[in-house]
Amino acid sequence: MKEQLREAIKVALQQCYNNGRLGSGQIPDEIQLEVPKNPDHGDFASNLAMTMAKAERKAPRQIAEALVEVLQKNPLCERVEIAGPGFINFRLAPSCWYGVLDQVMSEGEQYGRSDVGKGTKIQVEFVSANPTGPLHIGHGRGAVVGDAVAAVLQAAGYDVQREYYVNDAGNQVKTLGLSILMRLRELQGESIEFPEDGYQAEYVKELAAKLQSEKGELKELEEDEAIEACARFGVEKVLEWIGRDLKAFGIEFDNWYSEKSLYDRNMVDNELAKLKEKGLSFEQDEALWLRTTEYGDDKDRVLIKSDGSYTYFASDVAYHMEKFERGFDRVIDVWGADHHGYIPRMKAMLAGLGHPPEDLEVLLIQMVNLLRDGQPFTMGKRSGNFITLREVIDEVGSDAARFFFLIRRCDSQLDFDLELAKQQNSDNPVYYVQYAHARVCSINRNAAEAGIALPKQGEADLSKLELPEEMALAQKLARFQEMIVGAAQNYEPHRVVFYLQELAAQFHSYYNRQKVLVEDAAVTQARLYLVNSVRIVLANALHLLGVSAPEQM
Repeated sequence: MKEQLREAIKVALQQCYNNGRLGSGQIPDEIQLEVPKNPDHGDFASNLAMTMAKAERKAPRQIAEALVEVLQKNPLCERVEIAGPGFINFRLAPSCWYGVLDQVMSEGEQYGRSDVGKGTKIQVEFVSANPTGPLHIGHGRGAVVGDAVAAVLQAAGYDVQREYYVNDAGNQVKTLGLSILMRLRELQGESIEFPEDGYQAEYVKELAAKLQSEKGELKELEEDEAIEACARFGVEKVLEWIGRDLKAFGIEFDNWYSEKSLYDRNMVDNELAKLKEKGLSFEQDEALWLRTTEYGDDKDRVLIKSDGSYTYFASDVAYHMEKFERGFDRVIDVWGADHHGYIPRMKAMLAGLGHPPEDLEVLLIQMVNLLRDGQPFTMGKRSGNFITLREVIDEVGSDAARFFFLIRRCDSQLDFDLELAKQQNSDNPVYYVQYAHARVCSINRNAAEAGIALPKQGEADLSKLELPEEMALAQKLARFQEMIVGAAQNYEPHRVVFYLQELAAQFHSYYNRQKVLVEDAAVTQARLYLVNSVRIVLANALHLLGVSAPEQM
């Protein structure tokens, strides 16, 4: 609707230039339109007259008067008024909003989608938890944020790939192997001294028992070989757990990328050689450093230590260089908030390679505080000192968990109350939204029992929608696509949650005040058309979040 109004304003501007009321002849590249906080001020407001004052050498109010004179004749506008020093307020004709309902019914599941992204290739890398233990609730929040960001980007016309980076190289994997080996020997009756930095949780004992049943005792192997065998086995089994938990959470990746494969293919050395060729790295104190200070970092960073071992930064640099070599225009990483210090050095590396630093966007995920009835809560001990994602899914379900993880900005701390997430009443935000969808389905069933056919696209007389709340619902539906574009361009899927809560609240209020199935057949058809448009948009928005839209509750 905004675009239609913008086009009408451009036509009005050209007419003002043609008739001499305005003289610059310049059509602005951008025409700002905002939804007034006070609905009495109209459907949209623009400060265009004030932004044009310098070019026109006229007072804003004079410019506004010239535009309003033309726009008042446009069938799109029911009323156009000047406010204050030159704001222009627009009240659109009801027929405009009726057209929105026709568009919703016509496009169905595709309503809200756009081609704003024009196929720009974006990779979203998220979760990427070390394969050394089950996913915890922090990983769960990052998983949903990454998945929902990818979904809104796709809905806005971007070409998106979801990727999981498997950290299957480095000391943490060796530590897992040693931990499993020690538990294996313990199972065999040996007296062991468990490493202080080992993985203490119960799942390590499970892995050791499973290894013994599948591979035997590994007594024929040397110590280093046994640790390597245990590490390979542990990583394989943990990745199976992670894959199952993510699938239960409705999350699938297009690609699982192994850190180890970077070394196996000599990619780390190859990419570091490119940095050296460009003069971006240097040797000092027998170590190899990256010149990140030249691009905004607070100090240069080590790539290869003096003992010849690679830092984690080295493989991260190689991995991110290779991402862009794969043809991605933009890369989005979803990291835990404790990695915030890593961002400047990664952006510095990209800047050195000639990439705009903004081509890498890092979303930081803040902590989740798990509560039960408002009190801090700790679940089982299987995973040591953290709460697994699977425990949360099993208790409250995937829908509630996903919705709750997205209910706040990802960089804000989140309180997740398990008991609230299970309640079947309006206090539970996901239930409140899903129930709005189920209510429309119930209305449809009642209509069918009464022998009332649901109107198809273009069949209802929408002029029968005369109530302010009916117009408000249509206006809310009209803003769905713009909301998706904003969520995509700002990487903020919580906007979809806010929109759903507002739309559900408007619908429930309407439902509680007005009957849909009334004696007047024409009114019934118009209201069925309206509420089913709401149902379609509710379902489309829920599906963007990976949450179901139930027909009965």
